[in-house]
Amino acid sequence: MILTSENILLIGSILLFASIMLGKRAYQYGVPVLILFLSIGMLAGQDGLLKIQFNDPNIAQFIGVISLNFILFSGGLDTNWPSVKPIWKQGVVLSTLGVLLTAITLGLFINFLIEDFTLYESLLLGSIVSSTDAAAVFSILRSKSIALRENLRPTLEFESGSNDPMAYVLTISFLTLVTHPDQGILSIIPLFLTQMVIGGIAGFAFGKLSKLIINRIEIGLEGLYPVLVIALMFITFSATDFIGGNGFLAIYICGIFLGNSNLVYKKTILQVFDGIAWLMQIVLFLTLGLLVTPSNLIPYLGVGLIISVFLILVARPLSVFLSLIPFKMRIQRRFYISWVGLRGAVPIVFATYPLIAGVEKAPIIFNIVFFISVTSVLFQGTTIGVFAKWLRVVKEDGVKEINELDRLMANSPKSIMQEFFVENHRECIGKKAVEIGFPEDAIITMIKRKDSYINPDIHTIIEPYDVIVVLSDNLEGFDEVKERMKSNVINY
Repeated sequence: MILTSENILLIGSILLFASIMLGKRAYQYGVPVLILFLSIGMLAGQDGLLKIQFNDPNIAQFIGVISLNFILFSGGLDTNWPSVKPIWKQGVVLSTLGVLLTAITLGLFINFLIEDFTLYESLLLGSIVSSTDAAAVFSILRSKSIALRENLRPTLEFESGSNDPMAYVLTISFLTLVTHPDQGILSIIPLFLTQMVIGGIAGFAFGKLSKLIINRIEIGLEGLYPVLVIALMFITFSATDFIGGNGFLAIYICGIFLGNSNLVYKKTILQVFDGIAWLMQIVLFLTLGLLVTPSNLIPYLGVGLIISVFLILVARPLSVFLSLIPFKMRIQRRFYISWVGLRGAVPIVFATYPLIAGVEKAPIIFNIVFFISVTSVLFQGTTIGVFAKWLRVVKEDGVKEINELDRLMANSPKSIMQEFFVENHRECIGKKAVEIGFPEDAIITMIKRKDSYINPDIHTIIEPYDVIVVLSDNLEGFDEVKERMKSNVINY
């Protein structure tokens, strides 16, 4: 079967529906749903039941880039910066030095194992699978009820969300050396610095600009705000890429900035992006499942298994332990970080770059990378909970950490109410409530203005002598409100 404009929606929707229905059942038995999505794509592909002919790496790469935009940006939105702040240094080291050490260690092993591979080709393969996969880590950690201790979950999620840019730079750099072997290895240093520095600065700058646009523009329709954020996300990625920076790094940083800012209709935005991120994960894995031909994997099962075992048991732990030498950390925690080095869709997407560039050994690289990703998610993904218990990194109280969306969607009653009087000289006068920067656990329920009562919305402006009624679920929230408004509390 060949995909056409007439049948692509029908076939795509059927595959999507099957993925969702079977995914729920697979999760109950502890099978990573991402593997299921990939398997459904393979069953529908050339060697499967539907015999769908899909072998265009350009389209697959385009779908992969679009999907990664949503996955990384959504991961950034859900990242709680106060929980990440204590471990951001470890996360940055793991996502840069750790990725580099993994690529080099695995590349040297591949060069020793496969005689036909040159050093640059081996390092290219090592670079493609050097980063942990954000889609796999986000979905598995957030779907399993594992209460990890000592900021482990923020460390793992921050690393997986921020290390793809490093792997991308290494992949592009060694791909350049494979196609132009006359260039020296030192030639990739300027590319690396340009990509990372510009990407980081652009991500923060676009985050501040996006916050200003979201809160200042008055669209009037709540449903258009997520659409606005999608537009800003793609502008951030494409503009950063245009000026020579790393777009993946930029959108992740932009997402973290926005996720930890006060935004109008923030809950709606987070809900929409959470759903789109899941959709993109399904679409991405289905597409990559269609792209691969299972019969082509058979000749590489042996070498792929050896490389995968070396990556899981040697290269990843070695890079983690060496990277974290400057930090005080229990050995059990280091081992667990090593084990949650999941490879997923991102390496497969990166493996399409050699295919498009016409590298001679690109088909071999693609098949080996696909096998490594499948074995990683299958074996590591299914044992995350078991290893957490073995290594005793689970909280004794069993209370699972919640993300930003969980916190906003919580239905816990807010039973404490206080009133704040706006004096004539306060700085908050003339500003919207969202611009004052109220904490997330404190909401304005009503504004008393002269003899009337106002039900505030995102466009309501604070005026002198207003009495703002604030509802919160803890007293600490009122302290922050008082600090932001610089006013005294009157009795309620």
